[in-house]
This record gives sequence, structure tokens and C-alpha cells, in this order.
Amino acid sequence: MEQQATANKPLKLNVKRTLWIGLAFFGILLVWQLYNSYCSPMLSFLFVKHDYSALIVGHEGLDLKELLAQGIITQAQYLDVQWKVGIIMALDNIAALFIMPLFGLFSDKTKSKLGKRMPYIIIGSVVTAIALPYIPMFFSNGMASSEGALIGTIVGLISMMVVIIIFMMSYRSPAVSLMPDFTPKPLRTKANGLINVVGYVGGAIGSVFAIIIPVTKYIDGSNKSLWMLEIPFIVCSIVLLASLALLLWKVKENKLHAELDDEIRRYDSQGESAEQVTNSGKLSKTNIRNLTLILIAEMLWFMSLNAVETFQTNFCMFWLNTSSSGGAIMTVISGAASVIGFLVAGKIADKIGRKWTIFIGICVVALCYVAFIFFPQASAEEVAAKPFESSLPFLFFILLPTIGLGSSLIHICSFPLVTDYCTGEKLGRFTSLYYTASMLAQSITPIAIGLIFRATSWIALPIYSAALMGCAGLVFFFVKAPRKNDKAKNAKGLDALGQDD
Repeated sequence: MEQQATANKPLKLNVKRTLWIGLAFFGILLVWQLYNSYCSPMLSFLFVKHDYSALIVGHEGLDLKELLAQGIITQAQYLDVQWKVGIIMALDNIAALFIMPLFGLFSDKTKSKLGKRMPYIIIGSVVTAIALPYIPMFFSNGMASSEGALIGTIVGLISMMVVIIIFMMSYRSPAVSLMPDFTPKPLRTKANGLINVVGYVGGAIGSVFAIIIPVTKYIDGSNKSLWMLEIPFIVCSIVLLASLALLLWKVKENKLHAELDDEIRRYDSQGESAEQVTNSGKLSKTNIRNLTLILIAEMLWFMSLNAVETFQTNFCMFWLNTSSSGGAIMTVISGAASVIGFLVAGKIADKIGRKWTIFIGICVVALCYVAFIFFPQASAEEVAAKPFESSLPFLFFILLPTIGLGSSLIHICSFPLVTDYCTGEKLGRFTSLYYTASMLAQSITPIAIGLIFRATSWIALPIYSAALMGCAGLVFFFVKAPRKNDKAKNAKGLDALGQDD
């Protein structure tokens, strides 16, 4: 009778514990937002300086902004190097294809005094924090270098990026697995929303620095610019280590496993897989078909979203003629709206299911990207008179929050939906499966759109992303709705927040 009463008791999410677990994701988004905001324009400037060094001869006293204003370096030449930028920016995703599944599997099988996920989180965070400040150092040296020494500094910058990539990817699967480790299946959408709120606070910190200290204002190569560019990276390293310390203090992994394993197992049958998932290790044909469609759609929407994420700073600079901070402003605005989506996505999914919540998000984002296509390019006269000084179009401030809301519906429901197709013993592997699909997409898309830029212009970016998001919606539409079962009863309203002890 006691077991039956426990089974019938409405599920409540432990908010405090979930927020502490979110610190692992906080560190990940903190680093990646800083990485994406700065590294793409840094590489663009260095490759242009190297590839078109002959044009700069006799104009060494001018910085790249002045070279662009005087027509010595043109926008076409910036477009011409983007395929190289795309390859380098895709390295993190290519590495993730091999690293994340491996370390997801390792963490599933790890046993230590700190738990099975924490050892990877500790090592990855510490090495990343040490490597981050070297990125602006190599960039500043590169801007000050002669042609002969420039290759060395470009190699140094890329080497530091590779170190960060390897160690961040080695702990991403273990870090993300912490949430489903300690959350029953029916509550994972709401828990994922809270995790993403914490993560986006980290991402906002990286974006705010990119707005306050935009890289376009520090491209003259003088030594004094080094310390200004070092500030965001040093501060983010300190914040990353502080968040790691809090995570270790508040989340005792082995203790939580002992307390929660029975509850997690009890609700393993209450996910939104098409058919029942068992401990046998084999998925039914329907579940395999569904999971395959989900992963294909996931690849398509990540190809769409990552293209914008990787090149939005350059799109703002070279199509709209704004400062490099324009891309960071885009991230902050859409991220702020995403927080709202993170908080309401669970409630929407409770009513209409994860499938249709994701499908609505896909449609919203696709329509917004279509609207981006109609933004006109800044005139040549405007660029020549005031390069990188235009304001973002007003319509951006309507579309960006809408994109943030739509993408949040996709992200919050898709990861829990994939983990519904496994039991607790395979969470690390299925987390890796989800991220392998997303990273494969993000390995392809920067290179693909970079090559497209060479033959077209920056307006290819929203066209490319809108088309792929539309294809994602078409594929996802054919995912079979969840099986009919006796779902766990979730608590409503404030009761759903549960106890914080």
C-alpha cells in the first residue's frame, strides 16, 4: 500500500537541486558564448591580413577598420576568407563527434569518490580556465606581427582553441547527464528549462563582455589593446572556476544517487517514447524509426541555428555595418526571451506533448529567418563614411525575442525526448547520441555556409538557415506521437516546484 501511495503521489521538481546541477551547464555556455563572440571575427581579421598582405604594403600604419573605409581591403575579401573561418569554427563540433560519445560512455562506467560525472567536469573546467586567456594574447600578437611572423601567431591562436575544444567536449556529455541522472522522466522538460536558464546566465556574461569590449575597437595591433581584450577571458576563467567550486560543494553525486535511484527507476516507463522502453537494451522498430527521425530533424535545426550563431557577428558587421557588438546584442536579446521560453516550455509540453511543442518552435524560428532575408545591405557610401557604426534595424528587436522563444521550445523538449528512449543505465550514451547529432550538424554547417559565401553574399545566411529549419519541421512532423499510457501525475502550479531540501 505504501508503494502504491508513493507511485500515485504527484511528482514535484526539486528546484534548488536542479539549479545547482545547472552550474555545470552554466560553465559550458559561459565559455562557448565568449568563444563564438570573439574567435570568429578574430580569425577573419587575421586571415584577411595574411591573405591580402600585398595590398596592405605601404599602409602598415592603418588598422583594418581604416583599410576597409579607404577601400584598400574590401568586403569581398572578407567574404573570401570565411570558408577558412568556417573550418576552424567547426573544429569544436568535429572533435565532439569523437570525444563526446567516448566520454559519455566512460562516465556511465566510472566509479569514484566524487561520482561518475564529476571527475570529467573538474578536469575539463580547470584546463579550459587556464587556456582561455591565451586566445586574446595570440590575437593581439598577430595583429602586431609582420607577414612572416603572422603564420606562427595564427597557429598559436588555433592551438589554444583546440585545447579548449578538447577539454570542454570531454566533459560536456557528463555535465549534461547530471540532470537526467537525478530527475524522473516526466519532470525532465521542466528541469531542462531550469538548467538552461542557469546556462544562459553564463552565456549572457560572455555576450555582455562582447558588447562592452567589442573586438572591432581593438584591431590596431598595439600592445595596449592586449589588456583590454584579456579582461573578458580572465574574468570568465575565474567565474568558470567559481561555478565549479559551487557545483562540487552543493552537488554530492554519490550521495544523490543513493537517495534517488529508486525514484528514477520507478518512473523509467513514464517517458514520451512511442512504445515502452525496457531494460533489455533493444528498442522496438517504432522507437528506432522515431528516434532516427528525431535525430535527423535535430541535425537540420542545429545546422540552421549554428550557421547564424557562428556568423551573426560577421553578418552584422559586413551586411548591416554595425560594430562586432551587434552580434552579441543579438545573442543577449534572443537569450533573454529564451529564458521565458525555458520557464513555460514545460507547461506547454505537459498540455500538448513534447513533439508538438518542438514543432511549434521550429515553425516560429523558420518564419523569423525568412523575415531576415528582407533586411537590405548597408550602402557603400554608409560603409565608407562610418564603417561598423550603423544601428541594428528596429525590426531586429521584434524578431530576435521571437527567435529566442521559438528556439527555447525546441531545445528544452528535444533533449528530454531523446533520453525518453533509454533507461538510467544508458543516460551518458544517449546524451552523447543527442550531442553527436547536433555536433555533426555544427561540423558541416560553418564550412558549408562559408563556401556558399564565396559564391554569393552575406544574405545567404538567413536564406540557408530558413531553408534548413523548414526541412527540420518537415522531417519532425512524421515523428509518431507518444504511446498512450498511464502517465505519472505531475503536480500543478507552485506545488510542482517541490521541496528544496
